[in-house]
Amino acid sequence: MTVKTVNVAIIGGGLMGREVAAALQRWPALIDHPVRPQLTAVCDINEAAMDWFDQIDSVTTKVTEYHALLSDSSIDVIYVAVRHDLHESIYRDVIAAGKGLLAEKPFGIDESAAKSILAAVEEYPDSFVRCSSEMPFFPGAQMALNYVLSGAIGTIIEARSSFLHSSDLDRTKPLGWKRQNQFCGEAGVLNDLGMHTWHVPLRLGWVPEQVFGLFQNIVPERPGPDGSLMECDTWENVVLHSWARHDGVPFPLTTETKRIAPGEKNTWVFEAVGMDGGVRFSTKNPKSVEVFGVIDVPGQGREQAWQQVDSGSQSVWPTVTGPIFEFGFSDSILQMWAAYLAEREGLLGDRFGCVTPQEAAETHRIYREARESAASRLGPIG
Repeated sequence: MTVKTVNVAIIGGGLMGREVAAALQRWPALIDHPVRPQLTAVCDINEAAMDWFDQIDSVTTKVTEYHALLSDSSIDVIYVAVRHDLHESIYRDVIAAGKGLLAEKPFGIDESAAKSILAAVEEYPDSFVRCSSEMPFFPGAQMALNYVLSGAIGTIIEARSSFLHSSDLDRTKPLGWKRQNQFCGEAGVLNDLGMHTWHVPLRLGWVPEQVFGLFQNIVPERPGPDGSLMECDTWENVVLHSWARHDGVPFPLTTETKRIAPGEKNTWVFEAVGMDGGVRFSTKNPKSVEVFGVIDVPGQGREQAWQQVDSGSQSVWPTVTGPIFEFGFSDSILQMWAAYLAEREGLLGDRFGCVTPQEAAETHRIYREARESAASRLGPIG
């Protein structure tokens, strides 16, 4: 099989930039992938942030101004991980330059920005654009998704999708840009983490027809740069209750997106229950998938039961890792990139893919309607 080399650049040398760089170095772990990415360039306004990338021999370009990457004909794909208020301008520039773009959530600071980016996608079709969302690439998540798609669930009763984070439980945590509306956006934690809760529901066609939101700002002040308390004005926890449809049948869909979920560490949860079956998966126990059904119990007759199945590390794109081992976050990033680059080449097939620009823009509509519903029905929210 002929393997195509794709040169990748990163804009934003922070946590996720380093995570992606590390994942790309693990590319040989994939078996029979048609593309081989090579990280060649990094951009960050803070020169010191790029020092970490010196250990990667293929990185030959480091710049503090991202336009230098757009004019570099050797670069094929750009991953962008910057503040939400910078998404619109940078994403549009990358798209207009004809580079492939793997964008970070939330795909613009608000609905207007997302629509502007989507318009650029339509105007410049040579740029292949998707949005980052890693959690559904866990094998257990794929097993749960395929269970629902198989029809085994029957008439749906209810479903839940959650992303539960805990670091903001620490009241002394300094005020960062993700805790300020001007940089993060008025949707708060939904902008920060909401794509994790909506990727799978939207891919299943569960587009909410009605949305009701419960918003919490639990710690309204945090230490600023000089240690004095400053306003922390973003929503920290949001629960959305919505009506969606599965096979034409309406059902209640609950999504939880929380920065303050005591005891959790970036836990992704998906659950769907129907009249004929059900499925549950959580990254808290990444090898285990729970499946519901009616079974024969000797001496007892027919009983309802949740049964546990180990999913192992059977990923969307096969790797050298044996199927009996556990799967982790860094593996999910590798799988996400494998899906992105394969789809860019038209070789994804029927495998699970990354968030589309249309799905990313749809989340902003959901967030807006949720805020409007909460404000109109409850008065001031928080």
